[in-house]
Amino acid sequence: MAADGPAPDTDEEDAGDWGPFGKPLFDDPSARALSRVGVVDVGSNSVRMVVFDGAARSPAYFYNEKIMCGLGKGLAQTGRLHPEGKKRALAALKRFALLAKGMDISPFTVVATAATREAEDGPEFQAEVLRETGLRLHVIDGAEEARLSAQGVLLGWPDAKGIVCDIGGNSMELARIGDGKVGKRVSTPLGPFRLQQVSGDAKKRKAHIDAILEAASKDLKPSGDRIYLVGGSWRVIARLDMERRNYPLTVLHEYRMTPDGLLATLDWLATTDLSALRGRTGTSAERMELVPLACEVLREIIRVLKPSEIDVSAYGIREGLLYEQMPERLRARDPLIEAARVTELTQARIPGFGKKLFVFLEPLFKGAPPERLRLIKAACLLHDTTWRAHPDYRAEACFDNATRANLGGLDHPGRVFLGLALLHRYKNSRAGSRMEPLFRLLPETDIQEAEALGKAMRFGAMFSIGDPSKAGALRWNPKKRVLTLALTEDGVSLFGEVAQARFAALALALKAQTKVELKDAE
Repeated sequence: MAADGPAPDTDEEDAGDWGPFGKPLFDDPSARALSRVGVVDVGSNSVRMVVFDGAARSPAYFYNEKIMCGLGKGLAQTGRLHPEGKKRALAALKRFALLAKGMDISPFTVVATAATREAEDGPEFQAEVLRETGLRLHVIDGAEEARLSAQGVLLGWPDAKGIVCDIGGNSMELARIGDGKVGKRVSTPLGPFRLQQVSGDAKKRKAHIDAILEAASKDLKPSGDRIYLVGGSWRVIARLDMERRNYPLTVLHEYRMTPDGLLATLDWLATTDLSALRGRTGTSAERMELVPLACEVLREIIRVLKPSEIDVSAYGIREGLLYEQMPERLRARDPLIEAARVTELTQARIPGFGKKLFVFLEPLFKGAPPERLRLIKAACLLHDTTWRAHPDYRAEACFDNATRANLGGLDHPGRVFLGLALLHRYKNSRAGSRMEPLFRLLPETDIQEAEALGKAMRFGAMFSIGDPSKAGALRWNPKKRVLTLALTEDGVSLFGEVAQARFAALALALKAQTKVELKDAE
């Protein structure tokens, strides 16, 4: 399938004629953001339904349900779908069809991967699903599965460059990505269900895994790439890596590991009681059962592909299906800024003020690198989105929202920087905060910059209700450490006692002297 989706058939009333992705929603991104999009991924291990609240650049998860069916269990041995797995999958799809109807979801895309495409009774299962549920089950090949998973990574990680590695129950897909595009793709039989059928001991499995990875590496030509892990088994291993490291932020998306650090975790897991870890990490028994084999594959991935870094993407094939619907101009947008804009629009007291606040504060951040500026923009857009929380808890609510929300294009240090800035938007001091363990993810200089940004927003947000730039202008001389506020005629009256106190707090955070003067008339 081409990257832009299939060409439409002449019969526009039959959604099936448009291929697995249905009729394109629309070409106008502003209209697209108003629609809900539903997808179902019928995998070898799980069947999951996700409804995205709009195909905006950073989608919200309106509905998310997963059933661990084990459809592909024993497939390599029998050549057929697991009988109990088929029953559970069909029951799940019946439920999902009714839920989609109740939510008035259109399009509603149902995609099946390795188990259904490889089983001899796969076509029979497709027909049964259509007959019993009315859902058209689109079976995609390994290359297409790899492409869609890679697109999911690009949805949340636009600048991603390296190799996407998506592990399922019966297969593992690899795809090279970079410059916003998906390149070479390889599908391999390295899913845990498939490896359960490899005869022999761990040594023979290692040789089997190595041979497949060596062949794949000839196509992918790895050269110290970053690897992006997609799939439930990888996410469990990453969560266990957090447990071993006592890592304070248990958000899996954009969690980053070094090869040596991850190998240490794999060694640790080989000698640790996984049942005890399952309880501590909230992992299902079905998922934990596959972890030892997934660990064997991951160890050889590190050895054969020699990655520079291993990162976790919570986005995969389902998000890739959503990405498929997006025109290029929507794909080009920053997912973090788009999410912040939508949040401001729906939750702030004065939607649109965030942009004005950024313009007012921008002189404080001249020369800041683009990555820092986008965090500052996001903070300004989000600065007033928890105003409904109790005043005593607004600071904590801001921090929690920034660090734990489902946001794309935001690494863990970025989450903490954003959260800390928003904390100081409502609170001068962070001493004694229950969030203190997370602060160690930032160097001291970033902590100080986040505090300064928060106190700048704290001042600017109440200096003027409409547009702070009409009340005054900020000038910052970092060499002389002088912070100047040039007031307009209206600004003189607006610069009351509370505003003065907050301006002084900002100057203290900047370690600056203050200067207040009248703005020259234009």
